[in-house]
Amino acid sequence: MSDGEAAAVALQAGGGPAGPADADDPQEAPPADAAAQGLQDIAERLMSSGHERPEQDACPICFDLIGFPVAVYSSINQCCMKVICIGCILAARQRGIYDRCPFCRTPLPRDDPSKLEMIQKRVSKGDAEAISFLGEQYLYGNLGLSKDIPRAIELWTEAVDLGSVNAHYSLGFVYYNGKGVEEDKPRGIHHWQRAAMKGDVDSRHNLGRVEHKNGNYELALQHFMISAKMGYEVSLDGIKDMFKEGHATKPQYAEALLGYRDAVEEMKSPQREEAKRLRCLYSNLQKTSVGERGQR
Repeated sequence: MSDGEAAAVALQAGGGPAGPADADDPQEAPPADAAAQGLQDIAERLMSSGHERPEQDACPICFDLIGFPVAVYSSINQCCMKVICIGCILAARQRGIYDRCPFCRTPLPRDDPSKLEMIQKRVSKGDAEAISFLGEQYLYGNLGLSKDIPRAIELWTEAVDLGSVNAHYSLGFVYYNGKGVEEDKPRGIHHWQRAAMKGDVDSRHNLGRVEHKNGNYELALQHFMISAKMGYEVSLDGIKDMFKEGHATKPQYAEALLGYRDAVEEMKSPQREEAKRLRCLYSNLQKTSVGERGQR
């Protein structure tokens, strides 16, 4: 991240620049010092928070965190916008529940118009995740909708105000990459920072990639270490590559590997392992709407 990008991120994260100060105030810090302090404060907050995944990453039935990629090892139902792990879906099918949501027992929609109607019903009730999910559909033109990125951004902005971590990630994705909107990397980084501080693994990993790209290897390693210890294999691979490059030590890689293994073990269950072996849910999982994180 360049100094200009970092300063822009600091201002956004801090709510914008302060108003004019009294020029005679001897305690007023010079602008450069204030900006440097802002960057330091953000760095401290980034590294000290977001070490645990958000509640929405856990299956609402078994309460265990879902493994990565989440889109492969779970399915989202538009009736309640709950993300159900493959183990609980398998358990429901073994009990004869095929055509209803395993969580709320609502009959599953049969076509795109029915799915869209369910989502819009949740949106009308102010469901932050439904609003964010609808934005994803506009981004990719799913469920019979035309691609409309300005509408997607509008929805994500609304969802962010309601507390959606996913919406922060999505805004970061489109702004940083210039996906259908003018590229604005500082703005994209700002949204990833907000999401990372709430435990979003994809955003945390992306911040590590940004720092690595800009040669800030120590910061990149810290970001990758946090997400690797939450069970994100891509970040573990990033630390492995940094070790090969000479930017990480053998003890640091070993620490990441142990943390990764512990996190993965916590996400396992007999039902989930059985579901993986049987592969009986793959046809259902492939119907998950395009635009979820694991499909990017």
